[in-house]
Amino acid sequence: MRILITNDDGVDAPGIAVMREIALTLSDDVWVVAPDGNQSGAAHRFTFGRELGVDQREDRVFSIVGGSPADCVVAGMTHICKDHKPDLVLSGINNGQNLGDILNCSGTVAGAREGALHGALGIGISQGVDYERGTDIDWTNSRTYAARVVSQLLAEVKSRGETYFNVNIPFCAPEDVAGIRVVPFQRFARSPMAYYPSDNAGKFFIAIPETPKPLDEEHDFRLAMHGNAITVTPLMLQHTHYEMVGQLDGKLAL
Repeated sequence: MRILITNDDGVDAPGIAVMREIALTLSDDVWVVAPDGNQSGAAHRFTFGRELGVDQREDRVFSIVGGSPADCVVAGMTHICKDHKPDLVLSGINNGQNLGDILNCSGTVAGAREGALHGALGIGISQGVDYERGTDIDWTNSRTYAARVVSQLLAEVKSRGETYFNVNIPFCAPEDVAGIRVVPFQRFARSPMAYYPSDNAGKFFIAIPETPKPLDEEHDFRLAMHGNAITVTPLMLQHTHYEMVGQLDGKLAL
């Protein structure tokens, strides 16, 4: 089994090194193609009309200079590994959770999605952080449990080109992890993104100052952040709202 790894934190981020450790427990054919710098929040952006570069860091480890996670998967699938396309695309491990509607802007999730679009099993994995206590991250739970999640998805999911997966690892103590839950992602009552003023005059950030409420007890955000569960959310490549197709087809006309 050939595995392609990407991320949105960049090729030098500690999380991708953890992901490589995990992948090597599943296969000896592991390739890394990742952005040369941080691409957090890049979502599924492609770089059109601007040249990209490939920088080989070591054997089977490449960075795409100026590229997004989606760019990296394309380069890996159609150029670097074109002789034998990867069977599994692992994206991450992200520094911080990708829960609820936040997955829509996640470069980590986009890496998994692009892998699925190329026919691989795509899995994005994020390690939760308790931001109320600071920004320090502990990779212990990812090292302990992520390979088990991936191996079970490989065994259970036979179809390709239809779904991809968003996995979040909680930040609790390893002995407190409350199993694996397969759940929907949390639709927030509104977008969590907001204007956040900078200390520099005339400047600002786009940030997530607070989590919109209410939260569903059986969706990913509550279970991962407060229930200490590993959450697995299956996502569909087909975005069409079929009920709306049936409702509107034939009723809209020139």
